[in-house]
Amino acid sequence: MGRRKTALSGQLADMDLRLLRVFKAVVEAGGFSNAEITLNLANSTICNYIADLEKRLDMRLCERGRSGFRLTEHGQRVYDASLELLQAIEQFQNQVNSSHGQVLGQLSLGMAEHMLGMPRSLMVDSLTRFSAKASAVQVQISTMASHDIIPAVTDGRIKLGITVLHQNADHLHQVELFEEEMQLYCAKGHPLWNLADDQLSAEMLHHYKVVESPRLQPGREIFPEMQQWNRHGSAYHQEARAALILTGHYLGYLPRHLVESWGWQDQLRPVFSAQYSYSNRYYAVTRAQPEKDPVIRCFLACLQASLEQG
Repeated sequence: MGRRKTALSGQLADMDLRLLRVFKAVVEAGGFSNAEITLNLANSTICNYIADLEKRLDMRLCERGRSGFRLTEHGQRVYDASLELLQAIEQFQNQVNSSHGQVLGQLSLGMAEHMLGMPRSLMVDSLTRFSAKASAVQVQISTMASHDIIPAVTDGRIKLGITVLHQNADHLHQVELFEEEMQLYCAKGHPLWNLADDQLSAEMLHHYKVVESPRLQPGREIFPEMQQWNRHGSAYHQEARAALILTGHYLGYLPRHLVESWGWQDQLRPVFSAQYSYSNRYYAVTRAQPEKDPVIRCFLACLQASLEQG
């Protein structure tokens, strides 16, 4: 009779920690479907992650089906051990920082696209301050779609994210930063370009092509009538959306400050500003409480200083 193989006989890898964080989120959400919102991942992706973890550990962690979600005995032990492990990793990092009397470690920062175009060069100024105060910290920056940042913070891929909150994120620590104004634009050559504001009617949006953005996705519309708009193309990144708008064949949303920073005021015109403009509110989000993590605490202090300077 052969010997049963030992699970986790090798070293823990970053992927193992990521899988454990996803498993923790599923347990705390009470199931795969509930965890979709927390992780902002499709049910099939979550299932694949848990299946990978079960294969890695060589044990069944949970039962899922018509009877609902339930941890197995092995699953409960792995969940309890995961809590201890993840807390110990965080505590170790903080203790090392404290013992050196300086900020050490790594800042993995995820930013929504076009952050360098933010008003007052907020990110450049904040990073300048942080580099001066925490020169020993290694900084890793990822530019991500705004809806990818919350799951990246939740499962530990990044330490701190700066994004618009498209969904509930009460499980994360949040710091409000600033707002940006979103306006609906057309370009030279579009039929609406030469029309005065009092010649525009909301019915026109049923006929002219609109490039879909995250706020036009089903369930995310700011205004109910957006559901009836002629959404003919999709582009969730600002530059890609601007490219379609500039063809003169599409209407689409862009941040007003970004159009101004690009110097495109003579090529793009806001339309329906009174009816369909809206604001995005940006937040810094992290899993850890700032007072428990010197790296996060230092960077948030730099952000705050930059905001106050204006």
